Amino acid sequence: MLGWALTFLVLSAVAGYLGFYALAGTAGLIAKVFLGVFLVLLVASAAVTVLGRKGPA
Repeated sequence: MLGWALTFLVLSAVAGYLGFYALAGTAGLIAKVFLGVFLVLLVASAAVTVLGRKGPA
Protein backbone atom coordinates (compact mmCIF):
# COMPACT_ATOMS: atom_id res chain seq x y z
CA MET A 1 0.00 0.00 0.00
CA LEU A 2 2.84 2.36 0.82
CA GLY A 3 4.42 1.53 -2.54
CA TRP A 4 1.23 2.58 -4.36
CA ALA A 5 1.11 5.83 -2.40
CA LEU A 6 4.70 6.64 -3.34
CA THR A 7 4.04 5.72 -6.98
CA PHE A 8 1.10 8.12 -7.20
CA LEU A 9 3.12 10.79 -5.39
CA VAL A 10 5.87 10.57 -8.02
CA LEU A 11 3.27 10.53 -10.81
CA SER A 12 1.70 13.64 -9.32
CA ALA A 13 5.02 15.46 -9.17
CA VAL A 14 5.95 14.57 -12.75
CA ALA A 15 2.50 15.49 -14.10
CA GLY A 16 2.59 18.82 -12.24
CA TYR A 17 6.03 19.59 -13.63
CA LEU A 18 4.86 18.83 -17.18
CA GLY A 19 1.76 21.00 -16.82
CA PHE A 20 -0.93 18.33 -16.49
CA TYR A 21 -2.47 19.95 -13.44
CA ALA A 22 -5.73 17.97 -13.44
CA LEU A 23 -3.82 14.69 -13.57
CA ALA A 24 -1.43 15.93 -10.90
CA GLY A 25 -4.31 16.80 -8.59
CA THR A 26 -6.00 13.46 -9.12
CA ALA A 27 -2.79 11.49 -8.57
CA GLY A 28 -2.03 13.56 -5.48
CA LEU A 29 -5.47 12.83 -4.07
CA ILE A 30 -5.08 9.10 -4.71
CA ALA A 31 -1.66 9.19 -3.03
CA LYS A 32 -3.18 10.87 0.04
CA VAL A 33 -5.96 8.29 0.24
CA PHE A 34 -3.54 5.35 -0.06
CA LEU A 35 -1.23 6.89 2.54
CA GLY A 36 -4.16 7.37 4.91
CA VAL A 37 -5.33 3.78 4.46
CA PHE A 38 -1.76 2.56 4.99
CA LEU A 39 -1.43 4.52 8.23
CA VAL A 40 -4.78 3.29 9.57
CA LEU A 41 -3.84 -0.32 8.81
CA LEU A 42 -0.41 0.19 10.40
CA VAL A 43 -1.92 1.52 13.63
CA ALA A 44 -4.57 -1.21 13.69
CA SER A 45 -1.94 -3.89 13.18
CA ALA A 46 0.23 -2.47 15.95
CA ALA A 47 -2.75 -2.29 18.32
CA VAL A 48 -3.76 -5.89 17.61
CA THR A 49 -0.18 -7.03 18.15
CA VAL A 50 0.18 -5.21 21.47
CA LEU A 51 -3.26 -6.21 22.77
CA GLY A 52 -2.89 -9.79 21.57
CA ARG A 53 0.26 -10.51 23.53
CA LYS A 54 0.00 -12.84 26.48
CA GLY A 55 1.90 -12.31 29.66
CA PRO A 56 4.71 -14.58 30.83
CA ALA A 57 3.55 -18.10 31.55
